[in-house]
Amino acid sequence: MKTFLRLTILPVAMLLAGAWPVIGKIAVAAEVEPVAKVVWHVDFSDPRRLSAMIQNVNNMVTTYQNKLEDYDIRLVFLAGSIRFVTQDPLKGTPFAEDPDFKQRRADLILRLQQLRELHSVKLELCEITREAVNLAREKIIPGVASVRSGVVRIAELQHQGYAYLKIE
Repeated sequence: MKTFLRLTILPVAMLLAGAWPVIGKIAVAAEVEPVAKVVWHVDFSDPRRLSAMIQNVNNMVTTYQNKLEDYDIRLVFLAGSIRFVTQDPLKGTPFAEDPDFKQRRADLILRLQQLRELHSVKLELCEITREAVNLAREKIIPGVASVRSGVVRIAELQHQGYAYLKIE
C-alpha cells in the first residue's frame, strides 16, 4: 500500500509544485533526433589530399542537408596541416610552402572558409603544433579555434561519439 501511495502522491505533489512542465520538457528532449557527429584527422601537408578531403566533407554536408539531418563536423589540424590554416609561408620549418602548395593555397583556404561559413563546419588547430613552428596566433586564418593538443582533441571527440575519418 505504501508503494501505491508514493506513486500516486508523487506526480500530484510535482504538479502542485510546478515541476510537471519540467518533466514534460525532459521527455520531449529525449525524443529529439540525434546529431551526426564526425571528426576529420588532418595531419598531412599534401594539398591534393586536402582538396580530396574538402570534397568529401562537402559531399557529407550535402547528404546530411538533403536528408534534413543535423550534423556537427570538425576538422582538427595538426602537424603538417598547419600550412592550410595560415597565409604564412612557414619558412625554415618542416612545413614550409613548396611551389605546388603556393599555387593552390588561396583556393584551398577559400574552400575551408566556405565549409566553415556556409556549412558550419568547425576548424580546430593544435596549439602544440603552432607553438612548435613559432607562428603567431594572429597569422591563423579567421574562424579557426585553438585546441591544446590535436590528438587529445580527436580522442575527446571520439569519446563523445564522433565518427573518426582520415584521408589517405
